Amino acid sequence: MGKKTAIIHSAIEVFQEQGIEKTKISDIVKRAGIAQGTFYLYFPSKLSLMPAIAEVMVMKTIEIVKQTVDDEATYPKQFEQMVEAIFEVNKEYYEILAVIYSGLASTEHIREWESVYAPFYEWISEKLEAAKIAGAVRQSIKPDRTAKIIIGLIESTAEQVFLYAQHDESEADRQKEEVLDFMSHALHFQTVKG
Repeated sequence: MGKKTAIIHSAIEVFQEQGIEKTKISDIVKRAGIAQGTFYLYFPSKLSLMPAIAEVMVMKTIEIVKQTVDDEATYPKQFEQMVEAIFEVNKEYYEILAVIYSGLASTEHIREWESVYAPFYEWISEKLEAAKIAGAVRQSIKPDRTAKIIIGLIESTAEQVFLYAQHDESEADRQKEEVLDFMSHALHFQTVKG
């Protein structure tokens, strides 16, 4: 593991334990096993870590979603699997996500959010384009724009369950059903193999 990666992973752990405000750079570098000066070679401040932490989590989310989604399934089933995977990520990593959101919201780094999410938008956009070509969704969708809406819808709904509310599994199931019903109507899903 490189020094930059060690800093990021150490910061995630320390932020989770102590919170952003109480964490000092010295806490992060001690956990990473590096000198404090090395930290500044990569990051000008502890808050400048937020986009890097967000990127790690987005990459982890994409990895989990790609492992979960069966490319041979029908498009409605693929999107159902995507919703399930994103809910699972939010359930498992809600503490890290809370750190990211609070850290990004308190800095100018929130502007970097779109670039961090670009690979995820692209992957979903490709899925939508393939579904459009196959006649599995309405022909008027704009895959690039719709990908952003879909991610926003799924993540926001999952966050309401796991980040802002109690970890109520029955509520999570109800919210997943509602998201899928909404997407089904919005995209006009047709059952066509992926």
